[in-house]
Amino acid sequence: MAIILIIDDDQELATMLSMMVQRLGHEAVTAATLESGVMKAAEGSFDVVFLDVRMPDGNGLERIPEIRSTASAPEVIIITGVGDRSGAELAIMNGAWDYIEKASLARDFELPLARALQYRQEKGHKTPVALERNEIIGKSPRLQGCLDLVAQAAASLTNVLITGETGTGKELFAKAIHQNSERFTKSFVVVDCAALPDSLVEGMLFGHVKGAFTGAERDQDGLIRQADRGTLFLDEVGELPLNLQKAFLRALQERRFRPLGGKQEVSSDFRLIAATNRDLSAMVKEGSFRQDLLYRLNSLHISLPALHQRLEDIRPLALSFITRFCEQYRIPAKGITSDFFEALEAHDWPGNVRELKNTIEQVLARSGDDPNLFANHLPINIRVRLTTSHLPPDTPGQEEPVLASLIGGDLPSLKEFRNQAYQAYAQQLHGQYGHDIKEACQVSGLSRSRLYAFLQDHKKS
Repeated sequence: MAIILIIDDDQELATMLSMMVQRLGHEAVTAATLESGVMKAAEGSFDVVFLDVRMPDGNGLERIPEIRSTASAPEVIIITGVGDRSGAELAIMNGAWDYIEKASLARDFELPLARALQYRQEKGHKTPVALERNEIIGKSPRLQGCLDLVAQAAASLTNVLITGETGTGKELFAKAIHQNSERFTKSFVVVDCAALPDSLVEGMLFGHVKGAFTGAERDQDGLIRQADRGTLFLDEVGELPLNLQKAFLRALQERRFRPLGGKQEVSSDFRLIAATNRDLSAMVKEGSFRQDLLYRLNSLHISLPALHQRLEDIRPLALSFITRFCEQYRIPAKGITSDFFEALEAHDWPGNVRELKNTIEQVLARSGDDPNLFANHLPINIRVRLTTSHLPPDTPGQEEPVLASLIGGDLPSLKEFRNQAYQAYAQQLHGQYGHDIKEACQVSGLSRSRLYAFLQDHKKS
């Protein structure tokens, strides 16, 4: 007998589903709010959770990782009154077992439930994986879901695509897959596709023979060959030139390729992990990325959350960085005040974990011999965020203080005017679109990397 949790505010439907579950010989428990349902999932032991999307106190899709990370790790079946493609995609990406519309629930619920219970029973006989996490820190539901996929990837040789914003730790996760796999004693070869000049990328990947071009005085193995029996990590794979994607696809399929100037093919038994912060599906539509290559890369997909999506991990991350930098720079251990953590958690971290790490390093340099860390030690932009977070937004049309002072005061130099204007623009752009990086890029006309650099260069100090 299985124990099923039903989270739905429609009492009539919840009662009907409970009766159907009980007729199959299982026990049913109901919850009429999302919060109470998540609490019951955390406190009880459930095999499957039927979860509604539109609840009076939140969106069920957003709580799937939290429910999946509870002690009993139940399978989640989404039930929704209005199904849509984006909702179904988000449900599956967040770890749902299935996605069922309520109109067909009476007819379609039994088979997904039976399969989820069968899967759960078979999974229960497997030995738990002791995952080597290295520098991956945190226990949030979203992070735990990614670590579960790392364990799956490490146990197989399938190609893996890791996506996520800049600074979310894509290379760390790729290393974790390699170090937990059977290939951990072999090479982990990193190829930064964004850093390779177009004129050199083919030779760097495939290698060359002596005399292949001017300056080729000896045979040289490429990075693909160097990854033989190990792991090849293509970072920023979206930057791989289109004219080379076909050749790389063949090497990926055949594990054979011809070095530049060579007459004979060579082989390499490499395991591929790729990463990108770009939307490869959109690039396929634009014609800048091959669809067949995307299919080959995307055998297993790990989507890393932004740091603002796992706020509960900020404290353990900060503590780890503080400890590490204190040891590295031989700084005495610091006390940490509550306002310091409150300021960190109020910031939206557009640069993600990388930005947090750099911020902690700056804080320790700035704090000097101070025995305790206060919010006052943090960079000015984070302190401004904390101070203004509880204030109402400025009214439309209100002049920015910097621009108003420029208009009303003495005429500054052109350089000073430009710098202050840029600073005012950066401040307003961050205030309005800080949580929507894509929208900020569209409004400003900047790429994601240029946007981060602009905000960092012109933050208020």
